[in-house]
Amino acid sequence: MSPRFLKKLFKIGLVFTLLILVILIYFIIAIQIEVPQIKNDKTLNWKRETISEDFYKVNQNWLKHSKSGLWELYVEGDAYERGIANGMLTKELSAFQEEAFFRQIQLLVPNLNYLKFLKYFVGYFNRHLPDHITEEYKEEILGISKYASDEYDFIAPKYHRILNYHGAHDIGHALQDKNMTVGCTSFSVWDKKSADGKLLVARNFDFYSGDDFAKNKIVQFTNPTKGYKFATVTWSGFIGACSGMNDQGLTVTINAAKSSIPTDAATPIALLAREILQYSKNINEAIAIAKKRDVFVSESILVGSASDNKTISIEKSPAKMDVYEVPNSNQIICPNHYQGKDYENDIANLNNQIESSSLYRNIRLKQLLSNSDTINYLQAAAILRNQKGLNNKNIGLTNEKGLNQLLAHHAVIFKPKDKLMWVSANPFQCGKFICYNLDSVFANAKSLSTNKEINVVSLTIQEDPFLKTQGYKNFLLFKQIKNYVQYITKKSEKIELSENIENAFIHSNPESYFMYQILGDYFASRKNNTIAIKYYNLALTKEIATLKEEKQIKESIENCKK
Repeated sequence: MSPRFLKKLFKIGLVFTLLILVILIYFIIAIQIEVPQIKNDKTLNWKRETISEDFYKVNQNWLKHSKSGLWELYVEGDAYERGIANGMLTKELSAFQEEAFFRQIQLLVPNLNYLKFLKYFVGYFNRHLPDHITEEYKEEILGISKYASDEYDFIAPKYHRILNYHGAHDIGHALQDKNMTVGCTSFSVWDKKSADGKLLVARNFDFYSGDDFAKNKIVQFTNPTKGYKFATVTWSGFIGACSGMNDQGLTVTINAAKSSIPTDAATPIALLAREILQYSKNINEAIAIAKKRDVFVSESILVGSASDNKTISIEKSPAKMDVYEVPNSNQIICPNHYQGKDYENDIANLNNQIESSSLYRNIRLKQLLSNSDTINYLQAAAILRNQKGLNNKNIGLTNEKGLNQLLAHHAVIFKPKDKLMWVSANPFQCGKFICYNLDSVFANAKSLSTNKEINVVSLTIQEDPFLKTQGYKNFLLFKQIKNYVQYITKKSEKIELSENIENAFIHSNPESYFMYQILGDYFASRKNNTIAIKYYNLALTKEIATLKEEKQIKESIENCKK
C-alpha cells in the first residue's frame, strides 16, 4: 500500500472514530435526567418510629398491616414530604417489590446482555419523560427514591429508576404482544340500575407481574397540601393511580387499549389518572385535565362522579381523545377497546376488537348486568368474580375471555356518594373485599396511635366461596404444573414429562385451550409430533382467548407436519 493511501485510510478511520465518539457523547448527554433540587428541606431530621409490630410512623404519616392482609398507608404534606414519608415507611416493601419486578423482567428477558441493551434503550426512549411529569410529582418520586434499594443501582441511579418505573406500564403495554394488562374490565351503574339509585363503580385490575408483585397490596390515603384528599390501591414506590377515589366522590380507573409502538415518551397514563384524581371534583374538570396532557399509549380512563351521578370514559391515544358516554342509559361498560364515535373507523381499534378478548368480555358483562333489574355492591363483587364465558359456558380456568382470570392485582368497588371503597384482599379478587369510608379514615388519620382496624367491618364482602372448592385446588395444581411443563419445555431437554403429571395437568383444567397448547408445545419440543398435533387439535376445540393464539396453534400444527 502506498503511503498516500494509508494516510487517506487513516483520515477515514479518524473521522469514523470521531463520529462514533460524538454519537456516544450525545447518547450520554441525552439520557441524563436532571434531579429536582429541594430548597429548605424540612425532612432532614425525620425518623421512622416502630409503634408496634407492622405499625410504623413518621410524624403523622403511618403504615400499618391490616388483619385482612392489606397494607394501609397514610401520607400528608407537600410533594417532597409525602415522598420522603412514603419512602421511609415502605422501604422494606419497596425492596421486595423491586426484586419481584426485576425477577419478572428476567423471566421475560433472560439474556443478560440483551437486558443491558434494554436498559440503555429504555433510558434513551425515556429521555424526555421528565418533560411530561409535573414538578410536584417529580419531587414526590424523588422523596421515595431516597429510600430505594441499593441492590439495583447497576440498572440506574435511584431517582432515575423510580421515575422510569412510572412509565413501565406504558412501555410494556406498547411493546409486549401478550400484555397482562389487556384483560382489565370495569363497569358502572346509577339511577334505576343501581339498587339505591346511587352511583356504583366496579373494576378488575388484571395486571400480573408474578405472584410476589401482588403480595403486598397497599391502600394508600393521601392528604396533599394542594388538591383533594384521595385513596388509591397501589404498590410501594408507585405514586400513579390505577384505581382510586377522592373525597369529592370522583373515581378513576384505567383500562389498556390497543397501542402502536411509541416513538417518544409522554405522560405516563397512571400519572395522568393521578392528576385527575387529585385535582378534579367533577367530570368536566377531569376532561379538562386529560386534554392538557399528551400520552404515549392508548388507554381508557373511566371517571365516575358523585356530583354528576354518572360515569363516562375518557378514551385517549397519542393522536386524539374522545369522551364516551351512553345516552339515555344508567350503565356503562369499559373493556379494552374504544367505543366512542371518534374511534368507530380507527383501524387499530377495529383490529383490537377482532383479535383480542375485549369484545367478548364486553358482551359477557352485558349479560351479567341484564340478569338483575338493579345492582348493589354485593352483586358487583359477584360479577367481578365470575369465571364463566358467554351463556355461562365453562371456558376453563384463567381464560382471558373471563371477567375473573385468576390473576388480578386487585379489584375495587366504589360508592362515591357515600365515600365507600371496597378493596379485594388476596388472592386476586377472590379474597374478602375490605370496605373503607374515606371521610372516616381522613378524619381520624392524624390521631391514629395504635394498629387498630380502620375499615368498616360491617360492610365487608366475604371471600368468594370458590376458594373452598375443589375447583380452586385444581387451579393451584394447574398453575404449579403449568410452570413446571413450560420450564422443562424451554430449559431442560433431559427431564421428561411423566404420564402421571401429564394426566394430572389435564384433569386440573380440562376445558382450557391453554393447557392443551402447553402440552402440544412440550411434545413438539421433543419431536413427538403425533402427540403434539393431538393436543393442538384438542386446544382448537376449546374457547380460545384471542385470534392471535388461535393462529399460533394452527401454525404449530403446520410446523409439526413438516
